[in-house]
Amino acid sequence: MHLKHILRVFIITILLSQISISAEFKSLQEKVNYFKNLYKVDCLSEKITDNFGNGFESLYGTRNMRTILYGIAYRGGSNNFYHKTDKRDNHNPLPPDGLNHLCMHGFSNAVYLYSKNFATADKIQVNPETGDTLYYHQNSGNDRKDLKVILLMVKEVIDNPDLGPLYLHCWNGWHQSGYVSAATLMQFCNFSNEEAYNYWMDNTDGVNKGYDNVKKMVRNFKKFDDISIDEETRKLICPCTK
Repeated sequence: MHLKHILRVFIITILLSQISISAEFKSLQEKVNYFKNLYKVDCLSEKITDNFGNGFESLYGTRNMRTILYGIAYRGGSNNFYHKTDKRDNHNPLPPDGLNHLCMHGFSNAVYLYSKNFATADKIQVNPETGDTLYYHQNSGNDRKDLKVILLMVKEVIDNPDLGPLYLHCWNGWHQSGYVSAATLMQFCNFSNEEAYNYWMDNTDGVNKGYDNVKKMVRNFKKFDDISIDEETRKLICPCTK
């Protein structure tokens, strides 16, 4: 058992040394390619970490993590209830190792889409190897003004190759993160409201009974006229939908 623990720590150390990145991307294409090759998922429904937080060891602390836009924005939950060493109630922000691992992966910002217990979380993480910083925010995105703030954060990551991705998360990585992700796909990937609704339903892992208010927000979303990208960028960052 002791040997297994040593090997696990060694492997994680190697992985972190490989993914601890500095802001050195010369183009959006380079950033997109880096994260596509790192996570090796192509489509919106594919998971980087699973429901128990497993699958990509150096991102432990996240849960049900999926791509929204390649190299730009990712969605998921916070791994609290299933955490192997720091178990706590599910209704919490990201655990410390989750924030740290996102920072080590070069993420620039994480957004907690609920408010419960956010005051207990660290708001800044610094990568000691690169000096890059991850900022932790709270924003539900429930009203149009707050949602626009999130979409402008996404746009900033698109426009600035040096800026790392966003992690948009709720508790399980299903409902609120699904809503904000659906809005992101409508805004930047030209999803229709019906396509976005089907996307929301398909990525709740079957837990989609009720949630009428969230479903209504997805069906009623209208794009912001002053936030846009060109067709070349759209083709580069929008994942496959199958």
